[in-house]
Amino acid sequence: MNLRPLVLAASLMSAAVPAFAVGSLADVTIYDRASGRVLPTYYSDGRWYVAGRPGNEYEIRIRNQSGADLLAVTSVDGVNVVTGETAAPSQSGYVLTPGDRLPIKGWRKDMSKVAAFYFTRLDDSYAARTGRPDNVGVIGVAVFKRKVEPPMVLEEERQRREAPMSGAAKDSSAGNSADAAPSSAPAQPSARAQSAPMEKAEKSLGTGHGRIQTSQVRYTSFERESESPNELIAIWYDSHPNLVARGVIPAPVPVPRDPQPFPASFVPDPPAR
Repeated sequence: MNLRPLVLAASLMSAAVPAFAVGSLADVTIYDRASGRVLPTYYSDGRWYVAGRPGNEYEIRIRNQSGADLLAVTSVDGVNVVTGETAAPSQSGYVLTPGDRLPIKGWRKDMSKVAAFYFTRLDDSYAARTGRPDNVGVIGVAVFKRKVEPPMVLEEERQRREAPMSGAAKDSSAGNSADAAPSSAPAQPSARAQSAPMEKAEKSLGTGHGRIQTSQVRYTSFERESESPNELIAIWYDSHPNLVARGVIPAPVPVPRDPQPFPASFVPDPPAR
């Protein structure tokens, strides 16, 4: 099946991807554009999480770690970021050649513009505003390898290879093995917080349809190695207080106060009015 996914033409990143990225064939990080930092990931009950700050714009960064071309079909809140359809792995995405680093900054509006992703309350999310609130709070990347065509063999070479096998049964099992899709989960989950949550839970986060920005792409062809993804990466997100309340992020240890009866030698002047 030949599809026409999108590939970024001139906005691949050159900076190194920091630690705590999720994935194997491709690794995925969430970059907070307002604070200028990659959000740390937390592993709990078989899932990866990041803590978003309401109002902050963010981007999804994908790096191709394999030695082959990859197609990354990407969803936010259960919605395909390229087409706006309810997400399915069979849909269009972005193509990355080996070593490419791709920032996805928003919902694609056309071949040159996107509407920025930003963390917001659930009812303001693009998915909820378009009647699809059920999957708000998760970012997904379905990774496919490009199908590799078998090499051409000349007729004389084919006859030479088959000659020793004449009259004998050929091995019918050749070519039937398949590589298993790699897992991005670590061997053991991180420990949960032992103390009671210190932050009050708030309303869940979603991703909004933000300001329009320039992002150039072009069409290209890509034939998938198989109909099923070679790797499926998912990162859930919510506010920091909510993830603390759910035990995903360890609760902060309060610093005990130690007031002193005589902290200074003399009485300072009060601030000017």
